[in-house]
Amino acid sequence: MKSKTIKAIRLSILIISLVWVSLVAVLHQVMGGGLFPSIHAICPFGGLESLYSVFRSGAFISKIYSGTFIMFVVTVVLALVFRRSFCGLICPFGTLQELFARLGKKILGKRLEMPRAIDKPLRYLKYVVLFVTVLYAWRTAGLWVTPYDPWSAYAHLSEGLANVWKESAIGLIVLIITVLGSIVYDRFFCKYLCPVGALYGIIGKLSRYRVSRDKDKCISCGLCTKICPVNIDVANKDQVTTAECISCQQCVLSCPKADTLVMKSGKKVIKPFTAIILVLVLFLVPIILSRSFGLFNVLPDKPKAGQVIDASEIKGYMTIKEAAEFSRIDVDEFYEKFKIPKTVPETTKMKEIETIVPDYNFDEIKGSFK
Repeated sequence: MKSKTIKAIRLSILIISLVWVSLVAVLHQVMGGGLFPSIHAICPFGGLESLYSVFRSGAFISKIYSGTFIMFVVTVVLALVFRRSFCGLICPFGTLQELFARLGKKILGKRLEMPRAIDKPLRYLKYVVLFVTVLYAWRTAGLWVTPYDPWSAYAHLSEGLANVWKESAIGLIVLIITVLGSIVYDRFFCKYLCPVGALYGIIGKLSRYRVSRDKDKCISCGLCTKICPVNIDVANKDQVTTAECISCQQCVLSCPKADTLVMKSGKKVIKPFTAIILVLVLFLVPIILSRSFGLFNVLPDKPKAGQVIDASEIKGYMTIKEAAEFSRIDVDEFYEKFKIPKTVPETTKMKEIETIVPDYNFDEIKGSFK
């Protein structure tokens, strides 16, 4: 199969991933979490964030369910076998950055690179983000990072910029920085801020899967280095072992000399198209099987009467029923705690209660729980 065709297949997979997740995010806002999960629940990183809570109390943190853990385990296995292939072949947020990078290349006529003196220390920032995010998720037993999360901000854009700014201003700012940064510097968030990429990079160091260069066949054209979205100097390496590599196949597919750059697992060469198919199979089959056996949408903790509400995570776009389920308390008790008249249907969004009950102030009542 021609390299151009394989590149098109890879890009199509990435776009499908972005479109699907974006659609789920919109439907979550419109129809509620009963039918469509939140953006946090379909991000594998949520499994790591909830890990301590599961071992300590047997309960997931809010917005997380069994499917999140299944995806987390699957992507960890994927990283062990194929390094950061999730980042380079599946991740929807990576796709968003890549699309804007392509736009930037058309606008600027070339792809720029961050000065090495700035780039090198910034690469370590994502490991700090990983540590802090997991530490506070485990300490607070909640998704404390939501107001600062650019992916969460993106997922709620259908609610309008004003609402996103109100709920997660910092997340929106980081999203804008990520988009603008990717126009100039490809995969900006992946390189400098992504905790998921940091995790898979660490795990991927154990993998035998890597790009290998035959220096005797190499014609030193430098195209592999030029095409790399994370700016690895592939042209001057015999093997790419850095945790920065996202296993996107771009360098291998762009090499003009046959069998000069190859993906290897140990001594075995794995063709780019074969690798893409194997990554998809390893990612999708466990998810499909778990869905088939009813293991994907399980919430282990049940609503508990009298449970204290963490109102900071209750958003205006949630329906009353969804907010109650999110708070893990009975709907009737939620009505009472949030002073909602029983005449208001439980399918009403929290921010829309004020249109039915003129004297109701969602922000004020939410603030009273602090």
